[in-house]
Amino acid sequence: MAKMPEISNSEGASVLVALRFVALLASAVIHTSEGVNIEGEYLLDLKSAMRDDLHHLDSWNPTDRTPCGWTGVNCTSDLNAVVVGLNLSSMNLSGSIPPSIGGLVHLTYLDLSFNELSGAIPRGIGNCSKLEFLYLNSNNFEGEIPHELGTLSSLLKCNLCNNKLSSSLPESIGGLSSLVELVAYTNNITGPLPRSIGRLKNLVILRMGQNLISGSIPVEIGECQNLKRLGLAQNLLGGEIPKELGNLKNLTELILWDNQLSGIIPKELGNCSNLVTLALYQNNLVGRIPSEIGNLKNLEKLYLYRNSLNGTIPKMIGNLTRATEIDFSENTLTGEIPSELSNNKGLHLLFLFQNQLTGNIPPELSELRNLTKLDLSINSLTGPIPLGFQYLPNLTQLQLFNNMLSGLIPRSLGVYSPLWVLDFSENNLTGLIPSHLCRRSNLILLNLWSNRLTGNIPSGITNCKSLVQLRLGKNSLTGSFPSDLCKLVNLTAIELDENRFSGPLPSEIGQCKALQRLILPNNFFTHKLPREIGNLSQLVIFNISSNEIGGSIPPEIFNCKMLQRLDLSKNQFLGALPDEVGSLLQLELLILSDNRFSGTIPSIIGKLSHLTELQMGGNEFFGTVPKELGELSSLQIAMNLSYNKLSGNIPQELGNLSLLEYVWLNNNHLTGEIPSTFAHLSSLLGLNVSYNNLIGPIPPIPLFQNMPLSSFMGNRDLCGKPLGQCGLSPLSTSPSARTSTYLGKTIAIIAAAIGGISLVLIAVIVYIMIRPVETVAPINDKQLGNTDSDAYIFPKEKVTFEDVVAATNYFDESYVIGRGACGTVYRAVLQSGQTVAVKKLASNRDSSNAENSFRAEISTLGKIRHRNIVKLYGFFYHQGSNLLLYEYMSRGSLAELLHGGCSSSLAWDTRFMIALGAAEGLSYLHHDCKPRIIHRDIKSNNILLDENFEAHVGDFGLAKVIDMPQSKSMSAVAGSYGYIAPGNACYQIISSSEFRFSSFTISVSNHSSNFLSEYAYTMKVTEKCDIYSYGVVLLELLTGRTPVQPLDQGGDLVTWVTTHIGTSPLTSGILDSRLNLEDRVVVGHMIMVLKIALQCTSMSPVNRPAMHEVVFMLVESKEKAGSFASSPVSNLSSEEDNL
Repeated sequence: MAKMPEISNSEGASVLVALRFVALLASAVIHTSEGVNIEGEYLLDLKSAMRDDLHHLDSWNPTDRTPCGWTGVNCTSDLNAVVVGLNLSSMNLSGSIPPSIGGLVHLTYLDLSFNELSGAIPRGIGNCSKLEFLYLNSNNFEGEIPHELGTLSSLLKCNLCNNKLSSSLPESIGGLSSLVELVAYTNNITGPLPRSIGRLKNLVILRMGQNLISGSIPVEIGECQNLKRLGLAQNLLGGEIPKELGNLKNLTELILWDNQLSGIIPKELGNCSNLVTLALYQNNLVGRIPSEIGNLKNLEKLYLYRNSLNGTIPKMIGNLTRATEIDFSENTLTGEIPSELSNNKGLHLLFLFQNQLTGNIPPELSELRNLTKLDLSINSLTGPIPLGFQYLPNLTQLQLFNNMLSGLIPRSLGVYSPLWVLDFSENNLTGLIPSHLCRRSNLILLNLWSNRLTGNIPSGITNCKSLVQLRLGKNSLTGSFPSDLCKLVNLTAIELDENRFSGPLPSEIGQCKALQRLILPNNFFTHKLPREIGNLSQLVIFNISSNEIGGSIPPEIFNCKMLQRLDLSKNQFLGALPDEVGSLLQLELLILSDNRFSGTIPSIIGKLSHLTELQMGGNEFFGTVPKELGELSSLQIAMNLSYNKLSGNIPQELGNLSLLEYVWLNNNHLTGEIPSTFAHLSSLLGLNVSYNNLIGPIPPIPLFQNMPLSSFMGNRDLCGKPLGQCGLSPLSTSPSARTSTYLGKTIAIIAAAIGGISLVLIAVIVYIMIRPVETVAPINDKQLGNTDSDAYIFPKEKVTFEDVVAATNYFDESYVIGRGACGTVYRAVLQSGQTVAVKKLASNRDSSNAENSFRAEISTLGKIRHRNIVKLYGFFYHQGSNLLLYEYMSRGSLAELLHGGCSSSLAWDTRFMIALGAAEGLSYLHHDCKPRIIHRDIKSNNILLDENFEAHVGDFGLAKVIDMPQSKSMSAVAGSYGYIAPGNACYQIISSSEFRFSSFTISVSNHSSNFLSEYAYTMKVTEKCDIYSYGVVLLELLTGRTPVQPLDQGGDLVTWVTTHIGTSPLTSGILDSRLNLEDRVVVGHMIMVLKIALQCTSMSPVNRPAMHEVVFMLVESKEKAGSFASSPVSNLSSEEDNL
């Protein structure tokens, strides 16, 4: 009879487990003469607890005498063979591990990795006392790590990564006296690290990144003398970096990025003489960079960016002769760049951007012959660009923007260097543009915006076939528009604004087939617009304002169906506005002011459902205001029809424009009363109806009564507050006031409106910025009694700080609905019955970081009005507490519904509606905000759903302003693991060039990959990064999978999908099996959306579509989906082949 295995007597052992063993023992007695032995019974019990859809375990036959011939089973070779190894890795198994696994007492090797196993890790595993290798990684195990694991004194390698394990690492882990590798990254492990880790004297690798580990790093880790790799990135670790880490003489990799570590960098780290990679970025570290870092002779990668380090860069950094990448960006470093950096001859990447560095760029940097990426932007550097830069043979990216550099651009720059990004914008450079910048035919982005350059655009640029973006605005360039530019088939943007170009636009402009942005304002262009401009089918933005263009609008321009922004203002256009303007269905900004247009305003403009701003003032339009303008439901920024010859009544229908903020109807011949429907303009901030022939009382709307007198004056028969009371002599003005020049009135009114509002906003925001941020203590009655509180509620919500505190019961935990990196979100029902989400910025963050986050959100969200953007109602600052009041989303986040067990209710139509809504919101941020915005953290957690499952993009804690490179967040890196484009996939294409690159080598093996999740070393963000992240969200909706995938399948969802395309049928291998994949229309539509997702996640940012294109493709895919209903199956197959 086989001996009954010993059952663990630890707390929590179940009687049922014991009974299970008895049953198995009885079964073994019955099978003494035939059937499998007791170890086979334990294995069969394991099989019965798992689902084996691919039939890998069919060879496990209960009639065999032993399991030694079964798939995955390894036995000893002696007469009484016992099971010593079990390898079921990557077999698509699901289910759980039964406690009887502990019966395999001779087991030395157990590998269940890369499956779909779930449930808890059984405590009985502690009975496998001979276990040396345990691989449970890349499953769905949850619950705590059993403390019985600490009894496995023979265990050498333990891999638990990529699961859902929670609770803290047990103290018993210190009992693993033989342990060499402990890998448990990407879980939900909480609590502090146990001090018993210091007893693991043989430990070589400890990787616990991407968890929720808090507390400080235990100093006892310094006793693990054999430790080579320590990875604790992306946790909640605080406190200082222990100086005891300097005792780890064998340490090669120290990865602590993205925590809340504070204090200084300990100089003792200079004792880790074998250190190859030091990644301390994205923490709250302060003080100087210790010069002892220069003792690390083997150091190759040094990442200290995004901290609060100060002082000068130590000259000892020049001793890192093996260094290939150094990044000190986004700190507050001062002083000059040390010339000693030139001693690091192997340096490929040097990023020092966004500091406070001064002085000249050391000419010695020209000696770094291996340099490929140099970014010194956003500092206060002066002097010339070193001439030696033009001789660097490997230089691909040179970014020096936003400094005070002067002198000439080296004339041979580009001759010897394979440049593909060159950004010298916002400096004081003079002279000519060198003709050889594109000599090597690699240049993609040339940004010389805002300098003092003169002369013509050289032929070397106009013949640069690789060029994608040309930004030469705000210089003193002269000459005509180069007709050769339009031979560049890759060119998507031409920006020549604020120069001295003259002459007509050439007809060759119609050859720029890929052009999306044509920005030409504030020049001296003349003649008419060429008809060929209608050939630009991809054109999204066309701005030729403030020139001398005349004649009528060529009707061909209305062939540009992708147009979203059209600005023809301040020219000499004349004639009627053609009805064809109504065919520009994507149009969001239409600006025609200050021309000589005449005729009536086409009523078809009311069909432009995406229009957010309409500017038609300062023309000669006559007739009535079309009532159809009241159908512009998206109109938000302004409607300006002032200084025309319009007559008749103001249409009641304009009261339907609930999002509209400013209405200018002044200086016309309008009659009748101000419509009472204007009371419905809930977002209105400004109104001007002065100098018309309006009559009757001003509607008793509080907003109107608080407006300045100038908004209503000049109407003889208009009365009521703020004018005189009705029945008294109304205020009148002299005829000369009505006939004053248009330009003078325009300046006065616009200056008054914008200036007044700007002063109020600036005063509020600046006051909050300069106020010291206190530690946020719990709110109490005493604090509520203090009136030291700032509030800004938009537009007119009557809510007080005390109301918010009362609605959350002093921010009680029971009201918490979410937590983020920057704060906690509470659900609050106000006295009015309105439900709002209240975000309270975290009090344990560094005050400057919290303040930056707070400023970013209020300055971003407060300006946004879009149905697919979470609305910000207002903010409070009270006793050091920063609060944001948002629109409440009742259905939570897309991540919760998609991956949280509720996805069965998300049919494909619902998922597509969510995808389209999120795309429209993101498109608005990228293309229509003033300034435009990069979200920087698009993920399913940040896509919130209302009661009708309509998507709303939220969480702007990382929002980045595209058009404001002077902002603090200009080069900030952000994103979430699984959503960040890898490698060089996020270089700047639309605006100022910004790059951060990953140079870590990822070596994926079965059990010990090269710290992929911990090393997700990101790059600086551009719109293209948002588009990549959105593509990942599309893949989540299509596959039902999370963005992080098993490492043997690439580690991320994008790699998983691209790997499986062509090797697995879409309906069973890639698309979410929970959807109705029997429906041909559904599958056909999903395949089209999959193609869009793959474009969005292209490794090359150049190949990723803009967000407005994504919206267009999604809408088009829906329209085409119906064709699959009658299509043969072969058509679907061909669609798959094209992926």
